[in-house]
Amino acid sequence: MHSPGNSSVQGIVASRKSEATSGLYVLLLASVAALGGFLFGFDSGVINGTVDALERTFASGAIGTGFSVASILLGCAAGAFFAGALADRFGRKPVMLMTAIVFALSSFGAGLANTASFFIAARILGGLAIGAASVIAPTYIAEIAPAHLRGRLASLQQLAIVIGLFAAFVSNYSLANWAGSASAPLFLGLAAWRWMFWVGALPALAFLLGSLSIPESPRYLVAQGLDDEAAKVFAATLRGDARAKVREVRESLRGGGKPRLRDLLDPQTRRVVPAVWIGIGLATFQQFVGINVIFYYGSVLWQAAGFSEGEALWTNVITGAANTLSTFVAIALIDRLGRRPLLLIGSLGMALSLGGMALIFARGGLGSEGQLQLDTGSATTALWLANFYIFFFAASWGPVVWVLLGEMFSNRVRGAAMAAAVALHWIANFSVTMTFPVLLRILGLAAAYGIYASAAFISFFFVLRWVRETKGTQLEEMR
Repeated sequence: MHSPGNSSVQGIVASRKSEATSGLYVLLLASVAALGGFLFGFDSGVINGTVDALERTFASGAIGTGFSVASILLGCAAGAFFAGALADRFGRKPVMLMTAIVFALSSFGAGLANTASFFIAARILGGLAIGAASVIAPTYIAEIAPAHLRGRLASLQQLAIVIGLFAAFVSNYSLANWAGSASAPLFLGLAAWRWMFWVGALPALAFLLGSLSIPESPRYLVAQGLDDEAAKVFAATLRGDARAKVREVRESLRGGGKPRLRDLLDPQTRRVVPAVWIGIGLATFQQFVGINVIFYYGSVLWQAAGFSEGEALWTNVITGAANTLSTFVAIALIDRLGRRPLLLIGSLGMALSLGGMALIFARGGLGSEGQLQLDTGSATTALWLANFYIFFFAASWGPVVWVLLGEMFSNRVRGAAMAAAVALHWIANFSVTMTFPVLLRILGLAAAYGIYASAAFISFFFVLRWVRETKGTQLEEMR
């Protein structure tokens, strides 16, 4: 016979084993969705190793080459805008499958291109996939994750993005080094830059196969009236009564109506739901602080600050490593410290770091050709401040914004609200990317960084006034 005490202990052990199994399963699902983030990072970063080769291949000038680089961001905005509506109509899983296919087509198309227009079309296609992935991955992760793990699991999206960027840099370097240059022939007598894009088809295939193996979001299933299927997914991913969870989700959907774009409007006031404006603010501030100036124009930036080309490239490696490692800080703290405190700390840290860089650049001298020159001490200090800036961004605004966008909206409007916020995110990205060279030429490096520091400072008060904490809150409690 078993004593009551033994039965109790066995029950606790069985419960903990069940929770551990459930946790591993949710981690697997979140990792598959985060492959979209990896492709997001890879496709964004792969262009960096091909710019000179593309200019020679297509005989394009600076403006044409610049548009070839930035064109992907236009596709990102469109992909983000339409992905939410498609996900609400057809489901999260079908959109992930389509996104994986589009990623693969873009990789093949960019590598096959023999004209600038064909290449740009392929990159815009890739942008559609990146935009869709930036909406679908955090949405899916938020909808399958338990509340107590949601922050850490959703942070996998940002971690996957930075790893994808790093993988693109390593792939580009390896292929160019193997061939001798990005323009030199490699396998089958084809230029190395073509293979740089074709490598992206491999993670796209992994994303496709992974998406085929995962279940649909249970919250989407409830919205479609598929309660039995939703209960099965909840039983495998969450603690507690799966049927009760289905009823809770249905209540949050106000009778189970299918999501529509018009749901972004408050039924009483007919104005846009305040949470949507807050999401748009978070998404745009994430770009207005100038983070992609570091990653898109890192070499240009540091050469403008007086570094040699070799020093500038090595500095990019350092900042890339700092970005990746700092993301783990956010993963460790987001479900303990909370979203709002991390954003506030990040805003202040970025404002101080960027402001310090602007002061150093303002005090720098000018060389014989009018370029900024820094003495060794100032250059070293600027480099330290740049990495502090990367740390504060990667440990806060980088991952936390994606987590919040995936969880801060009600079930009724999540897909459409994510689409609106992330589309504005990509438009803000495009505007910062296109305006930095103009700011650099007309106002100088110090003024440009002063603008980004101001945006970081303002973001502190935006968070303080408008952003509420969502740590540990069930998605059904979001309003």
